[in-house]
Amino acid sequence: MGGSGLTTYVARRVLIALGLVFIVTTIVFMVLHLIPGDPAMLLLSGGGVDPSAEAVAELRRKLGLDQPIFTQYLSYIGGLLQGDLGNSFQDDHPVAAEIAKRLPRTIELILAAAFLSVLTGLPLGTLAALRRGGVTDRALSLLAGLMLSVPVFVVGTLMVLVFAQKLQWVPAGGFVEWSRDPLRHLIHLLMPAVTIALGLSAVIFRMMRTTVLETLQQEWVRTARAKGLSGRTVLLRHVVRNALGPVLTVLGLHMGTLLGGTVLVEYVFNWPGLSGFLVVAVETRDYPEVQGIVLVISFLFILLNLVVDLLYSVLDPRIRLE
Repeated sequence: MGGSGLTTYVARRVLIALGLVFIVTTIVFMVLHLIPGDPAMLLLSGGGVDPSAEAVAELRRKLGLDQPIFTQYLSYIGGLLQGDLGNSFQDDHPVAAEIAKRLPRTIELILAAAFLSVLTGLPLGTLAALRRGGVTDRALSLLAGLMLSVPVFVVGTLMVLVFAQKLQWVPAGGFVEWSRDPLRHLIHLLMPAVTIALGLSAVIFRMMRTTVLETLQQEWVRTARAKGLSGRTVLLRHVVRNALGPVLTVLGLHMGTLLGGTVLVEYVFNWPGLSGFLVVAVETRDYPEVQGIVLVISFLFILLNLVVDLLYSVLDPRIRLE
């Protein structure tokens, strides 16, 4: 793969990514402003008292909601170009600051779950493929099917009941900053990470098993064996390496999905990440917060796909980017 070809490919993908982010941002902005409901009314009626029409109109003017939707859109895009995600309707704090505080927690949770998933899914998937049709293969496949069929909130609730309440090995939930107590931070991270990892490891297991089985049937694998290479060398250098491409793609796609899909896990374990923040922002119709969170999640999702594509091309030498 030539350097200029790779540069052209990356530049093209970056432009496409920016276009996708712009489209997603526009769609989210329009949908939020077109659905029924008035953020000003929600804010003023928080105490259970019906606000006056004058108070609602004044707050709408203060928030800029009295402007035509196209004017609001241009103002929002102008702020984005200057790196400003706006201020929250709730307490007027900068949305970017709140996202910057919560996003690392969600990313940490996802990365921990991905690490545990790869650590279990890759070797077990390879083992099942090598023992195709045997007791080990059937037992692992049955276990993977079970983990995929149980919803994540059920897994999380059961883990809280068993390990936190019955056995009292770990706390039921919460969060401790790493700077305060690294050990307690990891202990609080363990259960939500394992909850996500169970389903993801089953996906990786199935994909790895399938790709290893397909790779073992290739002619060049039989040729490598005929040349006298050891079974370990053939497995690691040829079979596993070529099987990792599709698995990496699936992992990247699922990690992108998890960026917006950890809502239930963060809720069950009271993990103060970005997903729970999004739920509250939607409920209160806080436009700047919802738009900022969706924008960040969309950007990271597209960035992950770009990274996966580039890694895939490195792992699989048959791929050529034109």
